[in-house]
Amino acid sequence: MEKMNVRFMILLMLMSLVLGFSSAVDFRWRKTTGFSDRFTRAVSSVVFPVHGNVYPLGYYNVTINIGQPPRPYYLDLDTGSDLTWLQCDAPCVRCLEAPHPLYQPSSDLIPCNDPLCKALHLNSNQRCETPEQCDYEVEYADGGSSLGVLVRDVFSMNYTKGLRLTPRLALGCGYDQIPGASSHHPLDGVLGLGRGKVSILSQLHSQGYVKNVIGHCLSSLGGGILFFGDDLYDSSRVSWTTMSREYSKHYSPAMGGELLFGGRTTGLKNLLTVFDSGSSYTYFNSKAYQAVTYLLKRELSGKPLKEARDDHTLPLCWQGRRPFMNIEEVKKYFKPLALSFKTGWRSKTLFEIPPEAYLIISMKGNVCLGILNGTEIGLQNLNLIGDISMQNQMIIYDNEKQSIGWMPADCDELASLKASQVYEY
Repeated sequence: MEKMNVRFMILLMLMSLVLGFSSAVDFRWRKTTGFSDRFTRAVSSVVFPVHGNVYPLGYYNVTINIGQPPRPYYLDLDTGSDLTWLQCDAPCVRCLEAPHPLYQPSSDLIPCNDPLCKALHLNSNQRCETPEQCDYEVEYADGGSSLGVLVRDVFSMNYTKGLRLTPRLALGCGYDQIPGASSHHPLDGVLGLGRGKVSILSQLHSQGYVKNVIGHCLSSLGGGILFFGDDLYDSSRVSWTTMSREYSKHYSPAMGGELLFGGRTTGLKNLLTVFDSGSSYTYFNSKAYQAVTYLLKRELSGKPLKEARDDHTLPLCWQGRRPFMNIEEVKKYFKPLALSFKTGWRSKTLFEIPPEAYLIISMKGNVCLGILNGTEIGLQNLNLIGDISMQNQMIIYDNEKQSIGWMPADCDELASLKASQVYEY
């Protein structure tokens, strides 16, 4: 590790000679920008086109332009983690297949005593073995991980009103990556969108660029949008529930959810729930998963469907008399699910999960359950709402009001309307 730190420091010293001038210019610009001016810019949102799908790709990502000069990188959007990182040539010890050349680190190395470094290691016993740099290691539920150091670099993006912004933000230079069990696609890195201070949203908000609100609209046909700011929706049309203060690491409703099947209670209540765009599928704990699979199998008894045991696309699939072409052909056999969250003494808000939000059609033409057993992969008692169940809805995480909201939306149309307002290189 010490050799790696020395090599990294030498590389940064050399690069500082090349990038020093551009960094100084950016610093002078920031000093001449007053707070009131930056606050007025926060009335506009930043929107990114989203690419990908739940199946067969198994991921959604966005293109972010980073560096001087700016270069494009494909990042997985992940509301379940805070740190944004890129596979980095520092040099790289272990890097995975990537769609773009490895990120060349900036000269702006973040020291160990920086507030963002301290925030990143808030709940750990991190020691400043190398005070000049902030080391990090992030691990994900699927076993994947990234090891590296924090740097600052320029992110290039545009407001919906067309004004370009180029903030300097902290990100991870990841020089040692281990792929997760569910990582089957090339990636340049991860876009951390969580609630912590090191997340991209928190950094943009602290610098006065946007309000502390993030949202996404994912299409079941693929693609969609990701946005920072609160001027893309009518708050009065949104179903809101309060964020948990106890479980503050993730976007989790304050009150546990009650699971409904076909509009009726399953008897399962107080389900600890997290909304996580970093997961393609939805995960229930063992008790909830077993209840859902039991109810589905009972409901399908006597229907022209039987289990397709030779289809290993997902743990549970059914086949019909002939291959299915789309969900519309088969959703009539399945009842909707829902999670009911208390919002007061007597009021509740309902997060509906219709059949098309928990089923996929496999390559074999079978219908498969996109809800998996989270306890089996180490999520313990957690219930995770993944991309499949958030499709065709606008999901909003309002960190200023400490609320999570959702509303039906045509994500395809929204993406096409906003595409012309998004700046891409």
